[in-house]
Amino acid sequence: MSIQWFPGHMTKAKRAIEEQLKAVDMVIECRDARIPIASQNPLIEELTGHKPRLIILTKRDLAETKITSEWISFYQQQGVLAISLNILKDNVIAKISKGTQEAMKEKHERDLKRGIRPRMTRALIVGVPNVGKSTLINRLAKKRVVDVQNRPGVTMSLKRIKINDKLEVVDSPGLLWPRFDDQIHGIHLALCTSIKETGFPLETVTHYGFEFFMRERKETLLNYYEMNEIDDEKEFYEQIAIKVGQPINRGATLFLKDIQNHEFGPVTWEYPDEC
Repeated sequence: MSIQWFPGHMTKAKRAIEEQLKAVDMVIECRDARIPIASQNPLIEELTGHKPRLIILTKRDLAETKITSEWISFYQQQGVLAISLNILKDNVIAKISKGTQEAMKEKHERDLKRGIRPRMTRALIVGVPNVGKSTLINRLAKKRVVDVQNRPGVTMSLKRIKINDKLEVVDSPGLLWPRFDDQIHGIHLALCTSIKETGFPLETVTHYGFEFFMRERKETLLNYYEMNEIDDEKEFYEQIAIKVGQPINRGATLFLKDIQNHEFGPVTWEYPDEC
C-alpha cells in the first residue's frame, strides 16, 4: 500500500537542500536510532549523490543499546561511516568533528597530493522531521540558533554555523519521504512523532504499538499499568482510561502518548536484519 505524504512545505525543503548541496563538501545525515529504516529518506540519498557522508543515529538514549550497536556494525559492513549520539549529553563537537574529518579524509589526502591545503569542511545536516537536527545544531553552536519542538515541520529556514576552524555546518528543514511504499515505515514515524499521527488512523497506529509490545515487551505493559493480564486490546485501552479518570474512548490516545513520551523506557522498532 503506497501512501502519499508530501505537503507543500516539503517541496520547498527539497528545493532548499538541492541549492545548499552545491555549496557544501559533505552531508551529515541524522537518523533516529529507534527507526533507522523509516528515518532514512530515499530522497536524501538521491539528492546527496556521491558527496562524503556521515550517518548519525540520534536519540541513542531512547533506543536499545545493543540494537544500536548492531546498526553501527551493519553500516560499517556496508562501508558507511556511522556514529550514535545522545545529543544532550555527549561531547557532540568532538565526536562530529572527528567523524567529519574521517569522512573527508580521502578528499583531503587527494588535495594534499595536488598541493592544495585542506580548507574548512562545510557540511549540510539533513534528516526527516523531528530526528534531532535542530537540537544538534544548537549543541554544536553552544547556543540556541534554531527552534526545537517535539513536532514535525518546525525548522523552515537554513542556518550556517561555524563550529571551529575545521568545520562549518548548515541546517536544513526536515524532509519527509514523498510517499510510504511500506505503511509500516509511516507508522514507525508516527510512533516516534516524526510525522503527526493524524497522517494515519489512530487505531492503525495504536494497534501496531499494542501488537509490538504484546509480542516484545508484554511485561513492561503489565508493570507500567499495574495490570495482572491483558486479554483484549479494547479492554486494555478502557482500563488505561479508567485508571486516570478519562473517558473510556480516550484509552487508545493515552496509550499512544505514553509511547511517544517514552514511558516504557528505551524501545527500538527496527532491526538491521530487516534491511
